[in-house]
Amino acid sequence: MIEIIKTAVIGIAVGMANVIPGVSGGTLAVVFNIYEKFINAITCNVKKLWANRKFVVPLFLGMLSGVLLFSKMITALYENFPIQTDFFFTGLIIGSIPMLFVYMLKDNSAGGTEEGAESASVPAKKIGAAKIAGIVVCALIGLALILTFNYLEKAFVGEREKLGYLPPLSVPLAVRIFVAGVIGAIAMVIPGISGSLLMLIMGVYPIVITSIPALLNPETCVHAFFLLLPNGIGVLAGILCGAKLIAWLLKKFPNNTYAVIFGLICGSVFAVFPGFGCFTGALMAVASVVCLLAGAALAYFVSSYSKD
Repeated sequence: MIEIIKTAVIGIAVGMANVIPGVSGGTLAVVFNIYEKFINAITCNVKKLWANRKFVVPLFLGMLSGVLLFSKMITALYENFPIQTDFFFTGLIIGSIPMLFVYMLKDNSAGGTEEGAESASVPAKKIGAAKIAGIVVCALIGLALILTFNYLEKAFVGEREKLGYLPPLSVPLAVRIFVAGVIGAIAMVIPGISGSLLMLIMGVYPIVITSIPALLNPETCVHAFFLLLPNGIGVLAGILCGAKLIAWLLKKFPNNTYAVIFGLICGSVFAVFPGFGCFTGALMAVASVVCLLAGAALAYFVSSYSKD
């Protein structure tokens, strides 16, 4: 019983992490030493799920509780302190970059996603110039992809949705929410990369995080449900189909895979950072910088702890 409660509490923490852009649920799974079990739980094998039910059920119920509880808090923060919240999220992204840098350059000759994630503190051995060149190219590809995506989004999609607002449902929006769900679910299995961060970059995060508490409001529950439905289907598809592919890539090509992720995360700073021109006074400027530093410190602490 104690183990079930412990697993549920860990699930709440992982669920809360998946709500915060820049904080990786996979990283917290490493921190709490359940990463290998977590990876094995992502399966459509019913017999395997049933055999692990004492771990799977409390973990996923805890994750769901964490998402439901924290989404309302994030919505409130964005409604009352949007600039400071954006600076905090920017800090979270910046603080997670050092860990990804280590993962990108460390020696992975032993292979294995779980082993690689749990042994990031092992000093990197010398790697050849050709391998370093490949890593640099992959990082530049990731950076170019995210910058191109941001440009195209601004050119063809327009301004990002704001929290507290439920947009009208349309086929293009439903497709974008579905794709974001797929990508976010795949990211869940990668220590160091945040699925909610990728949804934020794609402009879907505000819609999802606003729709979750809106489910409890009788006036908005139907609208919120149909906005969340494509995201839920996307998450399920990403878990069942895409997670194993990413796990395979991390096992076979860990440095190059993490290099692409590194480029994506570095480029995402430009997508989330609100700029210094949004300040309306000295107090807001100081509060925003404090939020930036707090976010960076939190992400760096969590990622550093996961390498111990």
